[in-house]
Amino acid sequence: MVGTWRMGPWAVLWMMLSFFFLLPSVRAQTKIPLETVKSWADAFGGELYSIVTKYSGSLLLQKKYKDVEPTLKIKEVDGLELVKKFSEQMESMLRRKVEAVERLVEAAEDADLNHEYNSSLEFDYYNSLLINEKDENDNYVELGDEFILEPNEHFSNLMVNTTYSDIQLPTNVYNKDPDILNGVYMSEALNPIFVDNFERDPTLTWQYFGSSTGFFRLYPGIKWLPDENGVVSFDCRNRGWYIQAATSPKDIVIIVDVSGSMKGLRMTIAKHTIATILDTLGENDFVNIIAYNDYVHFVEPCFKGILVQADRDNREHFKQLVDELQAKGVGTVNKALTESFKILREFRDAGQGGLCNQAIMLITDGAVEDYEAVFEKYNWPDRKVRVFTYLIGREVTFAPNVKWIACNNKGYYTQISTLADVQENVMEYLHVLSRPMVINHDHDIIWTEAYMDSALPQSEELFASQAQSLLLMTTVAMPVFSKKNETRSHGILLGVVGSDVPLRELLKLAPRYKLGVHGYAFLNTNNGYILSHPDLRPLYKEGKKLKPKPNYNSVDLSEVEWEDRDEILRTAMINGETGYLSMDVKVPMDKGKRVLFLTNDYFFTDISGTPFSLGVVLSRGHGEYIMLGNTSVEEGLHDLLQPDLFLANEWIYCITDIDPDHRKLSQLEAVIRFLTGEEPDLECDEELVQELLFDAVVTAPMEAYWTTLALNMSMETEAGVEMAFLGTRAGLMRNVLYVGSEKISNRIFLTQKDKESIFTMDHFPLWYRRAAEHPPGSFIYSIVSEDDSEGGGLPKVVTVSTAVAVSVDGKMGIAAAVGVQIKLELLQHKFWMATQQPNDSDCSALDGACPLSCQDDIGKFFGAVDGSVMTQLINMGMFRRVTMHDYQAMCKVPYHHHSGARPLLSPIYAFLATVKWLISDFLIFLLEFNVSSFWHSDNLADAKAVFHHSHKHKKHDTLQPCDTEYPVFVYEPAIKETNGLIECGDCQKMFVVQQIASSNLLLLITDATCDCSFFPPVLLDVKEVKYNTSVKCERMRSQKLRRRPDTCHAFHPEENAQDCGGTAEVSISPTLLLLPLALLLQ
Repeated sequence: MVGTWRMGPWAVLWMMLSFFFLLPSVRAQTKIPLETVKSWADAFGGELYSIVTKYSGSLLLQKKYKDVEPTLKIKEVDGLELVKKFSEQMESMLRRKVEAVERLVEAAEDADLNHEYNSSLEFDYYNSLLINEKDENDNYVELGDEFILEPNEHFSNLMVNTTYSDIQLPTNVYNKDPDILNGVYMSEALNPIFVDNFERDPTLTWQYFGSSTGFFRLYPGIKWLPDENGVVSFDCRNRGWYIQAATSPKDIVIIVDVSGSMKGLRMTIAKHTIATILDTLGENDFVNIIAYNDYVHFVEPCFKGILVQADRDNREHFKQLVDELQAKGVGTVNKALTESFKILREFRDAGQGGLCNQAIMLITDGAVEDYEAVFEKYNWPDRKVRVFTYLIGREVTFAPNVKWIACNNKGYYTQISTLADVQENVMEYLHVLSRPMVINHDHDIIWTEAYMDSALPQSEELFASQAQSLLLMTTVAMPVFSKKNETRSHGILLGVVGSDVPLRELLKLAPRYKLGVHGYAFLNTNNGYILSHPDLRPLYKEGKKLKPKPNYNSVDLSEVEWEDRDEILRTAMINGETGYLSMDVKVPMDKGKRVLFLTNDYFFTDISGTPFSLGVVLSRGHGEYIMLGNTSVEEGLHDLLQPDLFLANEWIYCITDIDPDHRKLSQLEAVIRFLTGEEPDLECDEELVQELLFDAVVTAPMEAYWTTLALNMSMETEAGVEMAFLGTRAGLMRNVLYVGSEKISNRIFLTQKDKESIFTMDHFPLWYRRAAEHPPGSFIYSIVSEDDSEGGGLPKVVTVSTAVAVSVDGKMGIAAAVGVQIKLELLQHKFWMATQQPNDSDCSALDGACPLSCQDDIGKFFGAVDGSVMTQLINMGMFRRVTMHDYQAMCKVPYHHHSGARPLLSPIYAFLATVKWLISDFLIFLLEFNVSSFWHSDNLADAKAVFHHSHKHKKHDTLQPCDTEYPVFVYEPAIKETNGLIECGDCQKMFVVQQIASSNLLLLITDATCDCSFFPPVLLDVKEVKYNTSVKCERMRSQKLRRRPDTCHAFHPEENAQDCGGTAEVSISPTLLLLPLALLLQ
């Protein structure tokens, strides 16, 4: 559940206790003394405040910042100026990547111009699959010579060779084919350019050349590994960067013959052909699929008469539907052709779709005529629609008609006899569509949507090591053409050159410290899809493995910034506008378990020369200000050298990833060497370093304060205080242990394993963000959930934090946050002391009460424990229900088997906390109330109750993207105390609620003897949003606003349209001839 203080959350810890009095035989209403409850709350709250202020040192830190207020300046941030500055820096950085690619294109085209094709060429090259492989005689195998590989931090610690590139080929391409050998030999000229580019711009990552013949030259060189079947299915020509660079946007209608003659292997080949065509489409393309036999039908009836964007969602949806097609009846292709031409014409006339290339893909095992009348009516004489034909099977009786259709409509004809033929033959259509661009020599620069490169080794380890939103990358790519005059009219595409740009490199140019506690930067594409956003969650958990979600790179801006219901922000950013708008937003934190209510200002602009737009978000209030302090380098440097100090290592105080000698340095080491002059070549952010020095000086006294406390601690009275810590707006952190490191309950706190507890590129620590939205001096208590706790056991510690604010000229800023971690046992002990009750079985003080019993019930949500009281508190206005949405969820497709476990969405896995002590007739709850349900999309796969019960069925469990909604309950802090009676049939249940001062705690006392179980529990169930057929269809058909690419190359008068194919000529690897089904299995 969630509470708010003004625009912040108000978390609540409840306490639960029961007393049993000797009652007369006739049941009377149990009275709860209000003054006693208030005195308990005051005494307990005072004791807690004393402990946390003492051991955190919050009052000292507040005083130290108060003392320096006269020297501080608080400047209002100009969001529009900030976003423009970030955009210019990103544009400059991306321009350097473009220049590197342009140098590669020029070198490749010159090398081809000077290369004479030699059909008998013999040439050894480094094959990435075979390098360093030896035979039984300990000799290097052919194409597998020694290739030195070393780990490199710049390339995610992969084993690479930064002096040379190597060659990867898919299994279905023969590695000694003359075309391959000539292409590899010619592209050797790229090696010195790769190295030179990397020396000029050390921030470059992977550079590569993807050849139209199928080989992939990658720098730096790596060892490529086959899959578990020994197959290398990666084909560079299938990648989005290759296809986008090789062709302009396209509208495609795929027509597939499902008549009876297509049964068996032919249908299998046809389905694989469709899937391969779909894999060549991207988010700038539009598509539909029509199947025909005795009649014409759209494989997705909802898409009848339209084209839909070929994003990942739609492509995968089409593949599932195509897989279900069955062959029967008699084929009549003319109706399907007519329908296809009508759709393409209507979209073209309405200004919809790609507005560039249009094509029909006809997949059939024969055509009894050439259907000239259809083409004459709908496509001649302009031939605005190209027609590509794929003859399935070995039968050639109808081949002339099928070829005639393609050759008379500026298309291409191929015959596909085996599964192994599919890939090469489908690629031919890309070469045809690229001809106009090649003849014109238009080197368009393209930028891809965000994607994860799971093809490289160790991708699984990379998934686990970084924030999800920073795993993605984009690629800049350009086509490479043949400049030879004798082949000009053929428009020969040699391949595509590209270079990856990790999005984390872009976001380094929007420093976290300039955006405030809750601010962030994000990027989106011309299609409205998220490129980078801190709330983007591209991975999901399947068992213990992290995997990319099926739709991870087609998450729309409106699905992350879902408060933008009228899509004003989305529209402005897609149109490349510069401006700002303000929105009241509900911001989920801690995997959705908590929610902040903020007013955010959104500033946005385009990034020139790219299809991207940049947004910067600043929260109103302290988020609008940046503090500027001043101190001497000598004084600051002295305090930076203290042993308890460390920095946000993901922040860029100094650039350490350019010079190899600097890559081993931590950010703290780099700052110190910069300040001492040991490394004059280091480039550092002087503003951030200055603020760091200032914070180091102001917080330095905390070390002596904490150390003195640690030396004088009494283990009898203060056992349970484990650690104190602080963090400042400059990413500086300090901490001290009050117990031995071996006794720490939460060992991952403040480490890289607990990203939520430290400063990252994405966010400030959770304890800092929560404290920032409560009044300074008020402490936030939060408990690690059972699921999130180390080892998965019951949580043992409470994290307590408070914000330290400074005020200058009426402007308030958050300078730091400070806190402690204490054991739950200490809270329990202090509560018994405050109520003057024993904390063991000695009940002598309770005047005849039954023996005391204690039990742990950690992890349950109060509404599930007592629905009657929770319902009453909601009705009284102490809490209000707010519905949250998740448009990136993953839901289980149910597998029907009996389960004795509780339902998956059981509130026991909601994050709500603490301890229940049963003593007698009253229940006293102490639990944290600022929590909604778990952030369900990431936990559905491994929620313990169901997963452990049904692990034997897990092979049947599948997860698919879905929309969900879940409740949060917002506490209204104006109600500091309340009480009431609940009618429960033959008894009345009394309860009393009292706020505990200077905290986010509430004390709740309730009668335990009156049975109100007929009240339903108030649950935190996550519900999948189910759409009825018509709504679902309407959502699927809807065409959101998008900005088309600036260039289009549809036709060229000089292109040789008679180069329209013939029989398939494909060089097949001998390995694949033995494995004809290998590709289908992928």
